[in-house]
Amino acid sequence: MNIDKATLHMLIANKLTLAGLSADYAAVMADVLVFAEARGIHSHGTVRVEYYSERIQKGGITLHPEIRVETTGPCSAILHGDNGPGMVLSKQAMEVAIDMAKEKGIAVVGIKNMSHSGAISYYTQMAAEAGLIGLAMCQSDPMVVPFGGADIYYGTNPLSFSAPGRDNIMTFDMATSVQAWGKILDMRSRDQAMPDSWAVDASGKPTTNPHDVRGLLPIAGPKGYGLMMMIDILSGVLLGLPFGRSVSSMYADLSKGRELGQLHIVINPAFFGDQQAFLDNVQQVMSELNQVRPAEGVEKVMYPGEIADIEQARTEKEGIDIVDSIYDYLKSEHVWINSYDHKDPFAESH
Repeated sequence: MNIDKATLHMLIANKLTLAGLSADYAAVMADVLVFAEARGIHSHGTVRVEYYSERIQKGGITLHPEIRVETTGPCSAILHGDNGPGMVLSKQAMEVAIDMAKEKGIAVVGIKNMSHSGAISYYTQMAAEAGLIGLAMCQSDPMVVPFGGADIYYGTNPLSFSAPGRDNIMTFDMATSVQAWGKILDMRSRDQAMPDSWAVDASGKPTTNPHDVRGLLPIAGPKGYGLMMMIDILSGVLLGLPFGRSVSSMYADLSKGRELGQLHIVINPAFFGDQQAFLDNVQQVMSELNQVRPAEGVEKVMYPGEIADIEQARTEKEGIDIVDSIYDYLKSEHVWINSYDHKDPFAESH
């Protein structure tokens, strides 16, 4: 089903308000979800709406959180989220970090006790749109086999970075597993096979069937494993939150808050040199990357985030393609149809 951004935003926001969320909070969540879909990050788009809606209705997301910003130093703060909507909290924390970095040169803002925050490149791009460098990282529930291990321990623990150029923004947004769990869900919803380098089955062997996944693999083996560790410490241990295999499962009990952590780091280039030269030089980097001689079979070398930029430009004109079953759900009067509550995320599709 092809749908324009405004209509998709309305459908998502309506579903979330039907679940019990305020119109203002639902609009923010819809912003982030449509952002993901428009840029081709389908794993963090409409495939997540039913899960969010069920958790909202069952009380696992605080509808009216008591949000408190604690300034802990000249360049640091903690946003206490009261298990409110992760996207709302992440956006507010990034706004705090942007204001702080503009004044102080750098900001480190942790978010304590939050729900899932969606595609974190949304927040780093907020910083870049303000002329700043943005870095964000967050915990996820255990579903990745550590390098050399046979049992899951860390989450997919994503990382995003954005830097502004004169005309464009250079962004990367990556899970530290080969693929995010949402990508497995997307493949399930489309009933498509996946590469055998993404995940393992119950026996620990590589699988191409998304329905057989029992554990994800870290990107680049020990390197991805090390990044997972770093992110878990910076967004969990540092904030005094559950960490490692103690992080709550996304699907274990939708009536309870998840108590997740996230960290935003924002840098003001003006405190480290000529800001206008910085913008020009980042733009030059993107241009020079485009001019690198492509390998055989490759049409053009892209700068990080360029594929998503191209997809976003296309969807602005042509609309967004979503799975028919998800469109039918968004149009329905049901808050949720196929319950995620207490489900083993590795056991079956929804």
